[in-house]
Amino acid sequence: MRSLFKITLLATTMALATGAMAEEAKPKAETPAIAAPVATTPADATSPEKFASEDQKAAYALGASLGGYINNSLKEQDKLGVVLDRTQIQAGFEDSFANKSKLGNNEIEQSLQTFEERIKVQAAEKAKNEGAEFSAKFVKEAGVKKTESGLMYKVEAAGTGNAPKSSDTVVVNYKGSLVDGTEFDSSYTRGQPATFRLDGVIPGWTEGLKHVKKGGKIKLVIPADLAYGDNAVDGIPVGSTLVFDVELLDIKAEVKAPEPK
Repeated sequence: MRSLFKITLLATTMALATGAMAEEAKPKAETPAIAAPVATTPADATSPEKFASEDQKAAYALGASLGGYINNSLKEQDKLGVVLDRTQIQAGFEDSFANKSKLGNNEIEQSLQTFEERIKVQAAEKAKNEGAEFSAKFVKEAGVKKTESGLMYKVEAAGTGNAPKSSDTVVVNYKGSLVDGTEFDSSYTRGQPATFRLDGVIPGWTEGLKHVKKGGKIKLVIPADLAYGDNAVDGIPVGSTLVFDVELLDIKAEVKAPEPK
C-alpha cells in the first residue's frame, strides 16, 4: 500500500507526471500498483471549453489528480476498517493552503508516522489472516506436504537426477501470485527464464526447490515469515503469503576455485 501521508503538493505533482510516463512505458502484462487516479466523468471532446485558459485547466487538473489519488488511498484504508473523517482532511488541506494550519510541522509528521504504523500493522494482520485461511485449504489437497518451517509444497512433476543444493545456481520458469490469485511476478510474462543462486533468494524458495529435481514442477505456498515478512515490495503487501508455480529447468553446481599450491 502506498503511503498517502508523505506526499507534499509538489511531490504529488511530480509523482503524477513521472508516474504517468512510467505507466505508458510499462508492459501491460505487469501487475499494476494501486490504480492511478482517473477522472470519473471525462469531458466530451466536443463539449465547449470550461476554462478561460490552459493555466486554469492545468490548475484544475492538478487538483482533480490530487483528489483522486487521496480518494483511492482512503478507499484502501477503508478496507482495513480505518475510516478517516473526510471533512477533517478537507479542513486540513484548506487550512494549510491558507497558511492557517492548526498543527506545526513536527506535530504533523509525528501524527502521520503513528498513523502509518497503525495502517501497516492492520494491513499485515489482514494479509496473514487471508494467508492462513488459504493455507488451511491448500494443505488438505492430495499430495501437499508441510515442512517444520511452515512451508507447503506439492510436487507436480518430480524431474530426474539430483535436487539442487543451496550453493547451486538454478534456472527456472515461474509465476508468483497472492492468495487471491493476483499475479505479481512471472518469468513467462517476461519471456525469459530466471537464473539465480538458490541461497540468494527468499527462504521459502531456498527450502522449497530442494524438493524437486531437474525438469520437475512444484507448487510452493510460502508463509510471510519465509518470504518478505512485514515488508512491502512491488505488488506484494505486508504480511503476504505467496504462491509460486515453478519449473526447474536446469541446475548448475557451484564451481569451487582450486586451492592455491
